[in-house]
Amino acid sequence: MATTTIQVPRETRDHLAELAKERGLSIGQLVEALAAEQPTAAQRAERLAADREAVRRVIGVGISDEEFDQAPDVLGNIYKIAADKARMARGTAA
Repeated sequence: MATTTIQVPRETRDHLAELAKERGLSIGQLVEALAAEQPTAAQRAERLAADREAVRRVIGVGISDEEFDQAPDVLGNIYKIAADKARMARGTAA
């Protein structure tokens, strides 16, 4: 793997060195671990899409992204939306 140099203030370098030492890592390994813990916006969006697809698959009901977005209590609202859609599919009202 190719490496690169990152310029930071001396105090930041010293802080990273101390953190790395405490964890038994090099500064490079520490920075790599810290970066891995922070997904990018694209990675978060990809994870969200995968999670929503998993919910759709498990529940067996087509819930739109808009319905997901309107649900502040995601799990509770997913169950409610799924139950409402199931009732509509059976032709019964709540």
